[in-house]
Amino acid sequence: MNFTSFAFHPQINAGISAAGYSTPTAIQLHTIPPILEGRDVLGLAQTGTGKTAAFVLPILEHLLAGPRGKLRVLILSPTRELTEQTHTNIGILGRQTGFRSITIYGGVSAQPQIKGLRAGAEIVVACPGRLLDLMGQKVVNLSRIEILVIDEADRMFDMGFLPDIRRILAALPNQRQTLLFSATMPDEIRSLANELLNDPVKVDLGVTRPVETIGHALYPVDQTRKTELLLAILRKSGSGQILVFTRTKHRAKKLAEQLVKAGLPAASLQGNLSQNRRQEAMNSFRTGRIQVLVATDIAARGIDVSQISHVINFDMPDTADAYTHRIGRTGRMARQGTALTLVTRDDLPMIRTIEHLLGRSLEQRKLAGFEAIQPFPKVTPAPHFQH
Repeated sequence: MNFTSFAFHPQINAGISAAGYSTPTAIQLHTIPPILEGRDVLGLAQTGTGKTAAFVLPILEHLLAGPRGKLRVLILSPTRELTEQTHTNIGILGRQTGFRSITIYGGVSAQPQIKGLRAGAEIVVACPGRLLDLMGQKVVNLSRIEILVIDEADRMFDMGFLPDIRRILAALPNQRQTLLFSATMPDEIRSLANELLNDPVKVDLGVTRPVETIGHALYPVDQTRKTELLLAILRKSGSGQILVFTRTKHRAKKLAEQLVKAGLPAASLQGNLSQNRRQEAMNSFRTGRIQVLVATDIAARGIDVSQISHVINFDMPDTADAYTHRIGRTGRMARQGTALTLVTRDDLPMIRTIEHLLGRSLEQRKLAGFEAIQPFPKVTPAPHFQH
C-alpha cells in the first residue's frame, strides 16, 4: 500500500513526494480515509508515528474545494515547538497548493501574527493562550472554521489548557469536522472527546507503549557521577543526533554548558530561553550544527528530528507516560533508535513501572571506569495487558 491509493490531488501528491513519503504509517492508513470522508476522528497513537501528516494531508485536500483567503482550519497545539513543527509540515506537504498557514503563540510579538491573520491565512496553528488574547482583541474570527484539530490532547490537559480550549470551542461553529489526537486517554480527555466528537471513527494504535524500533537500556550510577558517565556515553555514541532530558530548566542549562566546556557541540532547550533562542537551538540541532540537545520535558513532544539516534534520560522522568513521550523522539517513522537512562537507587520504583509498561526487564549496562556501582536486582515485570 502506498500514498497513491488515497487518490490525493496532484498538488498534494507533489508535497508527499517532497517530504519523501512512500508507504503510509499505521495511523495514516487508518485515519486518512475517514478524515477525507468528513468524519470526526479520535486518534490514539504514540508520538513519532506520523500523525501530523495523517491530518494535514486530508485537510489540504479538503481546502482545495473551497474559498481562499479565509480562515478555515484551526489546529490547537500545546507547545510553541509543536506549533512550529506542524506549521513546517504544512509548508512542505502543501508547497504546491498555495495555502497559507500561520503560527500563533506567546513569547513573541503578536504583530506578525495579526498581520498574517489579516493577510488571509487559511490555516492557523495555535497555542490556546495567545489565541484567546487575539480573540479578545477581535483580530481573529473563528466563525467560519470548517475543521478543528486538537493535537496532543493529553499534553494540553497536563499543561492546564482545558479551560482555555473550552472557551475557544464556544467561538467555533457547531457544524464542523473535529479531529482529536492523543497519546494517552485519561478520563478528562475521554470526557472531552465524548462531548466534542460526533459519531467519531476511533483509531487506537497501542497507546502508551513505546514503538518497537527503540532499544532500551539502563546505566546504574551514583548521582555524583552522572555527568561523568554521560560524557563517557556521548563519546562512544557515534555521529547521530542525541537528545538528553533533564528534570529542571536549571539543570538543562548547566549540563549543556558542561558538555560545551568538555568540547561537545551542545545546547539547551528549556523554558527560560526566549523564543528566538529556542528557535536557534532547534535549528542548530535539526541541521546538525550541534549534536547534543539538552532539554526539559517541554520539548518532549515538540521535536521532530528524524536523525535522532539516541535519547538519554539524564534524570528519570516522573511517569511512565513521560518516559514514552521522551523516548518517542527516536525510532521515528520505523527507524531504529536507542533509549538510555542513567539511574540511581531512588529510581527503582519508576524502573519497575516502565518495565511493567514494556512487559520485560530492561537491560543493565556498564562502562569501563564505572564498575563499582552495584547493579539493580532484576525483577520479572508483570505481563502487559492492553486495555
